[in-house]
Amino acid sequence: MINLQVRHESGTVVAGAQHGVAWDESLAEIDRSQFPMLAGVCPFADTVFNAWQIPMLLEELDRLPAARGGPWVDAVRALCRTAEEGSHRYVWFVGD
Repeated sequence: MINLQVRHESGTVVAGAQHGVAWDESLAEIDRSQFPMLAGVCPFADTVFNAWQIPMLLEELDRLPAARGGPWVDAVRALCRTAEEGSHRYVWFVGD
């Protein structure tokens, strides 16, 4: 399970999500050419999205097939909004 957080650049956790990302083959095999942001998420390490990358991540979530979605998609969208509400905030996918 990949946990989801928004962190300030100082490392302080600003927000977290109840729903994590269940890493399964449907996400592991996502098309890198169509979903470069999501394809970059590593289940075994932390993946961080900055203010420039968050709009691209949101756009990919809008195009994500329903079969690859779930509650985590809404959780990521909410965290992206939280990150965009302040400066120096990042969306973290915290891997195992």
